[in-house]
Amino acid sequence: MRQKPAVLARQIVAKSRLFTVEEVELRFSNGEERTYERLANKGTGPGAVMVVAMLDNEHALLIEEYCGGTEDYQLSLPKGLVEMDETVLEGANRELKEEAGYGARQLEYLTQLSLSPGYMNQKIHVVLARDLYPERLQGDEPEPIEVDKISLRELFSLMDNPRFTEGRALAALYLVRDLLIQRGEFVA
Repeated sequence: MRQKPAVLARQIVAKSRLFTVEEVELRFSNGEERTYERLANKGTGPGAVMVVAMLDNEHALLIEEYCGGTEDYQLSLPKGLVEMDETVLEGANRELKEEAGYGARQLEYLTQLSLSPGYMNQKIHVVLARDLYPERLQGDEPEPIEVDKISLRELFSLMDNPRFTEGRALAALYLVRDLLIQRGEFVA
C-alpha cells in the first residue's frame, strides 16, 4: 500500500457563498513537493444525495432543470443536499418529492460516488427509490422542473442526448440496471 503524502501546509485561498478553495502543500514519499488546489467540503451535514427513482422495474425518472455550470437545461436524476436533521434516505425522499413530485415507500442506500476526486473531496450518496406515489413538496428551485423517464434498456442512447451529460447520473443508472438484472427483477 502506498504511503500518503505528508501535508506541509493548508490554507483557504478563496471563498464564496457556495465554494471554499483550499491550497494544500504536499510532500510525497519520494521527496517531491507539490501544491494542490481543491474545492473543500464545508463539513456540514451528511452531504448530497442522488435518487434513481423507478416507476416500475424498467423505467427511471429523469428531471430537466437549468444548470449554471453548463449554462443550459440538462436531464439528470433528482438530487440535492441532505439537511442536518435528516438521514440520507429521508433527504433522498424529500428531494424526490421536491424535484419530481413523487415520494417512495421503499428506499435503498446503494453507494457513494466521488464527484471529481482530483479537485474536490465531495461525494454523493446514491439511493434507489421504488414503490412511488405522487406527492409534491415545495423546493428551492427558481422554476418548475420538468419530469421525464428513461427505459433502462435505452441507457446507451443517453450518450447521444446533448441534454444529458452528467457522468454520475449515468453511472447511477447503470448501477441500478445491473443490480436489478442481478436480482432477477429486470431482463435486459
